[in-house]
Amino acid sequence: MQSFHTLTNGAAPRVKVVDVGANPIDSEPPYAAMLRAGAAEVVGFEPNRAALALLDQRKGPLERYFPHAVGDGARHLLHICQAPGMTSLLEPDPAVLALFHGFPEWGRVLATEPVDTVRLDDVSETAGADLLKLDIQGAELMVLRHAEARLRDTVVIQAEVEFLPLYKGQPLFSEMELFLRAHGFMLHRFFPTVSRAVQPMMVDDDPYAGLGQLVWADAVFIRDLTRLDALSDRQLLAGAALLHDAYGAFDIAFRLLADHDRRNATALARSYLAGLNPRLPRAA
Repeated sequence: MQSFHTLTNGAAPRVKVVDVGANPIDSEPPYAAMLRAGAAEVVGFEPNRAALALLDQRKGPLERYFPHAVGDGARHLLHICQAPGMTSLLEPDPAVLALFHGFPEWGRVLATEPVDTVRLDDVSETAGADLLKLDIQGAELMVLRHAEARLRDTVVIQAEVEFLPLYKGQPLFSEMELFLRAHGFMLHRFFPTVSRAVQPMMVDDDPYAGLGQLVWADAVFIRDLTRLDALSDRQLLAGAALLHDAYGAFDIAFRLLADHDRRNATALARSYLAGLNPRLPRAA
């Protein structure tokens, strides 16, 4: 599939990504291809020293990474767990973890240490973010509640959400959705969902195998498509670029371009659609 830049003859601006919890612990992020092509720049946060060193070692000219823990600007107790991916500002909940194989050990707290957090709104380098990506083990909603100014610019949010409280006092997906809906966003999709087998059943002796219980997902939120008049021309183009290149949501990218054309008497949407389907005639 051709890039959004190619399909629109370079109409979109370079998008700005703010990645909170940028540890490259699993697969590459959805914006990786845009970053390699020079269509995105990244401001990332990763308090894990080893992960931050790896990010700094691999980074290109359009990437900046900071060692800050992002939250509400207050001091919190960091719970360092057996599995680094479960380390969190929140305390793991043994009663919930005990429902699943592996989690009681992975979530075992080895040590705690006080950490100071920063608010996204107080970090000037995050201004103008088009995409907010958050993966910080239960503290995602805390970050968003203290990023009101950043939310006014953002067009896409990808955040890890839980359907069970793996951590004590952890906000769940329903609370995240209500908060973001009140700020002009709508759920686009889950990307992807993760389930686990509830004890004592195990699938093929694999504690990672999914089965009956949905546990968490990455949720992608976009600006409410019924309220596009609230967006600037730049937000329409940045949103279309992200939804095309990072998430393959060609229909929504086309919708955003059509609204941009309506305002500006341009023909980006027709050119875009012709590039997706070469059998359609291109706009003159």
